[in-house]
Amino acid sequence: MKGAPLMSVEAAIASLLAMAQEHCLQDSESVALSDARQRVLASDLVATLDLPLWPNSAMDGYALNLGDWQGEPLAVSQQIFAGVAPQALLPGTCARIFTGAPLPEGANCIEMQENVEVLQGGRVRFMQPLRVGQNIRPRGQENKAGEVLLNAGKRLGPFELAIAAAQGCTHVSVVRRPRVALLSTGNELVEPGAPLRPGGIYNSNRTLLSHWLSELGCEVIDGGILPDEPQLTRLKLEQLPPATDLILTTGGVSAGDADYLGQVLRECGKPLFWKLSIKPGKPLTVGYFGNVPVIGLPGNPTSALVTFGLLARAYLLRIQGVEDVTPLSFAVSVGFDWPKAGNRREFLRARLEQGQAVLYPNQSSGVLLGASWADGLVEIPEGCTLRSGDTARFIPFCDLF
Repeated sequence: MKGAPLMSVEAAIASLLAMAQEHCLQDSESVALSDARQRVLASDLVATLDLPLWPNSAMDGYALNLGDWQGEPLAVSQQIFAGVAPQALLPGTCARIFTGAPLPEGANCIEMQENVEVLQGGRVRFMQPLRVGQNIRPRGQENKAGEVLLNAGKRLGPFELAIAAAQGCTHVSVVRRPRVALLSTGNELVEPGAPLRPGGIYNSNRTLLSHWLSELGCEVIDGGILPDEPQLTRLKLEQLPPATDLILTTGGVSAGDADYLGQVLRECGKPLFWKLSIKPGKPLTVGYFGNVPVIGLPGNPTSALVTFGLLARAYLLRIQGVEDVTPLSFAVSVGFDWPKAGNRREFLRARLEQGQAVLYPNQSSGVLLGASWADGLVEIPEGCTLRSGDTARFIPFCDLF
């Protein structure tokens, strides 16, 4: 693959998604709603209840029947609170009713309390024109029993879990967690808490990616740090659990003399592609070790962040059955100049200030602090220049995470 042209971002994503289709997870499990956040539905969630179950009041007010009312003040025959079963409405009366309370049989209109005058003796006068169905939420307004509320492949966030809870669900059927073996490479890496030897650096990528994988519903298998030695690298990969769904690595995939992971994949595995037309993140490697898919991220923290967010994330969602894996993006005005066109797609850490995207001052791929400062990534296509006030695509971190 040496000397091959750089692959475009779009082609790399398409290749990863094609690979993901071959490795979609088939197993499912039932989990409690409290444990289902960020999991993916394995089957459609079908309504078992009409919502609401009965006509109810959209506001505090008075319920009446327009068919037996001629405009005269009405006596209040009952008060109806939410959670209380009402009596049938007595002819020639109205009922005091509160938001969410069931509509009494015989009533067909609710007037808000602000438009009602309470007279001496407790009767009430309606001061505005009224119509049948006013301020009433009909049975099944939200959904009818038997309707599909959430499709299989839907990621479950707070809104989706609340929809399930509203149907009385305590558990949902979700796709089993992808088992991801997370490995770092490099003799220079030291885990936080250990003494920092000369020439060493603390391993931040492991922390970043392990938390990000958890947010994507994955089970993380900690593979530790791979040494800069090809035989030991090969042995470590061979010792991973057989149930591993993906090997995710950082570092060791460039063209340097000590980048042994890429070498092992090329010699003992099946590389699919290597090197992208992207900045940062050019040396991303995708392939197989045995029958296990491998995504080898670059070692520089921002390179790992960008390539994971744009490529590995899409793969992991798709194998769980998520159809739409494209991150949210929108056009923004940029508050900076970018006078030199590059020959690779660039993703710059930026945040939004007064409607414009402004850049973190240091865009080095080795600087992670800019990711915390930023709101997301500004995309600059190949061969593109920008002037302040031009528009560019912005990918917010809140959607990637």
